[in-house]
Amino acid sequence: MVVKTELEKLNLHPITIGLGEVVLEEKELGKEQQSNLSNALHVVGFELIDDRKSKLIEQIKTFVIDTVHYQEKQPNKNYSQLLSQHLQHDYSYLSNLFSGVEGITIEQFIIHQKIEKVKELLIYDELSLSQIAFTLGYSSTAHLSSQFKKVTGLTPSHFKQVGRHKRNPLDKV
Repeated sequence: MVVKTELEKLNLHPITIGLGEVVLEEKELGKEQQSNLSNALHVVGFELIDDRKSKLIEQIKTFVIDTVHYQEKQPNKNYSQLLSQHLQHDYSYLSNLFSGVEGITIEQFIIHQKIEKVKELLIYDELSLSQIAFTLGYSSTAHLSSQFKKVTGLTPSHFKQVGRHKRNPLDKV
């Protein structure tokens, strides 16, 4: 809604607005319009991405975040297959592009997102660790615990004791 409001203030006409993507009626924006839009979005905490490779990286991030945090059930396929199908690019191209720009691999990004989701679920305290492992597609509770400790330096049970202040916002992961 924030993005829609900012677009309307600038007299731009969105066709669709989704997570990380806006399609406008206007085919092309002039340099001044782009600058105004970029500034308006920046003020409300968003960023205008107009470069093809940057868009692709944002699409990878958006897909992973959406899949890990907002899907009821984790996919049965590998993320490499899912990303390739979803973005219609060879996975090795996506992987090289992502790691070259972001400094971490797509796999590491996925692991960081999963660990943030685990933290969230641990704080809510509604599921056992084995239920969390199953929900997020881990092969075992031991695998989840090992990965959690590797990323956070804490065991899941210790994290649960120290609580909320250890979570990171999704855009900082």
